[in-house]
Amino acid sequence: MENKKIYSMLSLCAKSGRLVSGGFSVEKAVKNQSAYLVLVAQDASNNTKKLFNQKCNYYKIPYFEFGDKDSLGKFIGKEMRTSVAVLDKGFANQIVNYMNVKENVEV
Repeated sequence: MENKKIYSMLSLCAKSGRLVSGGFSVEKAVKNQSAYLVLVAQDASNNTKKLFNQKCNYYKIPYFEFGDKDSLGKFIGKEMRTSVAVLDKGFANQIVNYMNVKENVEV
């Protein structure tokens, strides 16, 4: 159920223009610190996960591995996407809340 809420928030964020997707765009958003949250698909390569994990840790941006490439792309109205960055603090906080609830339920 939390997955649906997260995908819904990503969809709203994309429609409002406060989301970037794709490796180069997400990396740029992290470097110029306009990203408030980064999500990387669970089926992304280990190099991609490591890259974004390290960059997000360095810039102190929340980082989660969530969903798969097809679903991330589908819910933001694009083709397959391995990574997305949320550029709005409100959307990012809400998604982080949903992620924390999801993680606590799985334990």
